[in-house]
Amino acid sequence: MINFSLMGAGRIGKMHAKFIAAHPKAKLKYIYDPNSQFAEEVAKSTSCSIASSPEEAINADDVDAILIASATPTHTQFITMAAKAGKAVFCEKPIDLDINKVNECMENIKGTKVPIQIGFNRRFDASHKKAQQARVKKEIGELEMIVITSRDPEPPGIDYLKAAGGFFRDTTIHDFDLTRFILGDDPVVQISAFGAALFDKNSQHVKDLDTAMFILKSKNGVLIHINNSRRAVYGYDQRVEVFGSKGMVISDNQTPTSLERYTSSSTNEKETIHFFFIERYEQAYRDQFNEFVKCVEDKTKPLVGFEDGRNALIIANAAYESFESGKVIDIKL
Repeated sequence: MINFSLMGAGRIGKMHAKFIAAHPKAKLKYIYDPNSQFAEEVAKSTSCSIASSPEEAINADDVDAILIASATPTHTQFITMAAKAGKAVFCEKPIDLDINKVNECMENIKGTKVPIQIGFNRRFDASHKKAQQARVKKEIGELEMIVITSRDPEPPGIDYLKAAGGFFRDTTIHDFDLTRFILGDDPVVQISAFGAALFDKNSQHVKDLDTAMFILKSKNGVLIHINNSRRAVYGYDQRVEVFGSKGMVISDNQTPTSLERYTSSSTNEKETIHFFFIERYEQAYRDQFNEFVKCVEDKTKPLVGFEDGRNALIIANAAYESFESGKVIDIKL
């Protein structure tokens, strides 16, 4: 049995608490959150104890692993504390919004042997994985293009925008990581980024963006197009195309059921797609946690580690450099 402390009892933390409680080889021992009401809700639903401090939760003798789902500015601190305490670490993305803090954390944990997994859940989505495997197995021949569409159903509130670190680091960072996942050993070497605040007044107020497009190129010449929006009135739009010399595979939007309607007023009418990320990627969230438990149990390296989180942030920073300068930026990972 792998005993966990959970850092953070917000929306993502509550979801992770549910997965820990449901796993036959995991047990939630402690929850820590400065919001006592949130912590009490998780403790009540999982029968775990409430830790009075991060130190108590992380350093407890009866804890094997730390799941970090707290606010982003705490991530590097908790990763460092956990790694130095010899505890396995699962940390939600991003590691941090500041590459200097990420690099400092990397130096602080150098030499520690614990597994550290970063929560880029889209790598674990069943459809996206099959698209990636189509590239690996050359089902589509030689890879030539990747097209990723990722659009939220509605913009977040202004408080979220103030803390999120910018559209590219908050939203597109998932797509940058997914790009790296599909490309495999072929690194991204160039990026050109465009963005605008077309409709969301809160984004305009905090000088953020609500719409963006990116063109990336890999070392082997594969071209990647990513498009993002903070508004899609039809739901959470998540599509991936992997195109090659022998064809194409598409990981398409999903609906709650496969029901289709044919009536006098419509043909091939389907249910609306999932509304947002927890509904759309619930299977991926669960599978990434299952993989982490397996890594801890088998003492193996996580499929998506600290360096992957660092590299995704480097690409996001290069995207901002391109957006602000109007130039194509070379990327050095």
